[in-house]
Amino acid sequence: MKIETVRNGYGIAVKKICASCKHKQCENDGTRVCKKMGIKVKQDTHCRLWEMTDGLKNAGLQNGGVVRHRGTGEVMIH
Repeated sequence: MKIETVRNGYGIAVKKICASCKHKQCENDGTRVCKKMGIKVKQDTHCRLWEMTDGLKNAGLQNGGVVRHRGTGEVMIH
């Protein structure tokens, strides 16, 4: 399956997948759940309710809007 990408307002390509969705919620055991649909989701899929997270919307913004790795804090997109 080909993963679709979209660009945010600053030209940064974002994969349109559940992992980048505003409605994704991570449970304590690491599973991802869609808050809108109430179902377990996979990282490489998306549905018609997909919305870009606020962090990814701001990625590429001058003097801010960085995306950091959750575990290490390393800047992934700036």
